[in-house]
Amino acid sequence: MSAFELPVVQQGPAAGNAPAPPSTAWLRAARQAKLLAWVSLAWMSVEGFVGVLAGVQAHSLGVVTWAASSFVEALASLIVVWRFTGRRTLSPTSEARAQKWVAASFFLLAPYFVVEAIRKLINGGETHVTVLAVALTVSAIVLMPLLGWAKLRLGRQLESRATAGEGIQNLMCAVQAATALVAVAAAGIGLAFLDPIAALVIAGIALKEGRDGWRGEDSCCTALPGLDATTGGPSAAACRDDCCA
Repeated sequence: MSAFELPVVQQGPAAGNAPAPPSTAWLRAARQAKLLAWVSLAWMSVEGFVGVLAGVQAHSLGVVTWAASSFVEALASLIVVWRFTGRRTLSPTSEARAQKWVAASFFLLAPYFVVEAIRKLINGGETHVTVLAVALTVSAIVLMPLLGWAKLRLGRQLESRATAGEGIQNLMCAVQAATALVAVAAAGIGLAFLDPIAALVIAGIALKEGRDGWRGEDSCCTALPGLDATTGGPSAAACRDDCCA
């Protein structure tokens, strides 16, 4: 055996391991997510102010809390706009921050809902049916699911829990509007107690979604709705334990 040894050349990372540039479809989805966030922001601004007025006129806590939550949803929309603006569009750090901020926005109104709902359950109050309250809640029941499901689809495509979280808030808005509408209608037949109960349900949904969204980053991976460790995809590949299953 010869004592001469050839030098060992250290190989660099394979080309396949380098981050791939975003596809045209991904960039198009990012623009769509930003556009839908702007649409939501405009709608939530109108819905919030008009909804509070409608709730006051109807003496309905359910309508007021639903309308007030529109401002939180508007905040989530602003976060998604921020996320997909400029250099932040391709930044995983910006996505992580946006995910946390959207999750935190779920917690903002929940304590108010609980306190006010308990107060009205104890003290009572008369709720009236008004045309404005009915018209506004019905419009939200129709529009919000369309926006919500579109954002959930884009969230999966973009692997953006921030976008998915905004979509969940839109779906929550539709549920809130439905419960508020039922509460207002039920008040006319002597079931006004459904109004504060609806507010408690809304608070519970907000707390759960905020908790799940906040844990989405720290627990293991960013698991998006409809995508887990068993279904495959980039997010599933990032899992290292059972918390995404």
